[in-house]
Amino acid sequence: MAIPATVSDLRLDTYLVTVGRFRAFVTAGMGTQARPPASGAGARTLNGTANQGGWDPSFNASLATSTTALIAAVKCNATYQTWTDTAGGNENLPMNCITWFEAMAFCAADGGFLPTEAEWNYAASGGSAQRAYPWSSPPGSTTIDCTYANYYINNPSGTLCVNGTTGAANRVGSESPKGDGLWGQTDLGGNVFEWNLDWYAPTYSAPCNDCANLTSTSFRVTRGGGFYNFAASARTGDRNYAMPTDRYFGNGVRCARAP
Repeated sequence: MAIPATVSDLRLDTYLVTVGRFRAFVTAGMGTQARPPASGAGARTLNGTANQGGWDPSFNASLATSTTALIAAVKCNATYQTWTDTAGGNENLPMNCITWFEAMAFCAADGGFLPTEAEWNYAASGGSAQRAYPWSSPPGSTTIDCTYANYYINNPSGTLCVNGTTGAANRVGSESPKGDGLWGQTDLGGNVFEWNLDWYAPTYSAPCNDCANLTSTSFRVTRGGGFYNFAASARTGDRNYAMPTDRYFGNGVRCARAP
């Protein structure tokens, strides 16, 4: 069942956060307990109340203790991690292996904020167009292949869009413009899941007006599917979640900003 929702004006970044952008953040010493975001960074009006959804100082303890510790932590999988200790060919890959707290801290440091699930879904589905996939035109079209998104194609069995039966994240915007959403955002389906602000709840709020689930549960929302997930995960209505401390090669982030 569709749940009507409205969101205020915002700008959702065209691209996922890349290794290169995250490297600048790390090099500046940010995203650690030694240099966390300011209290309230990224806050805005949500659920009808001002100054919601910003950085809480209690989050500081969930950041790495130091830059050295952060660099070690984002190397979570020798096969699929995108971080490299020196700049090289991975700079335009989406940054993965980051926790919700690191995603939140990055967006706050970058002058933005983590999108709510409603905001992210608005962009992915094309607002009232309610696209099946971010690129679907007409909106009900369920056409998908590797020219639209990076995912687990499984045709033939066991194959992925990148590297045959191995799979990997690919350069952000690789399927642009064919795989773009209505307003030009790339990789809204496939490549890596995207952390959202909300705690995960089985159902949405209704009515939903600049809503976000800010009541603590066990998981934070992730959306969009990844390179190691089947096509269904790239559907705009598909929902997923992870523990906010999870460090998984299939999770990345895209920031949002005030209009």
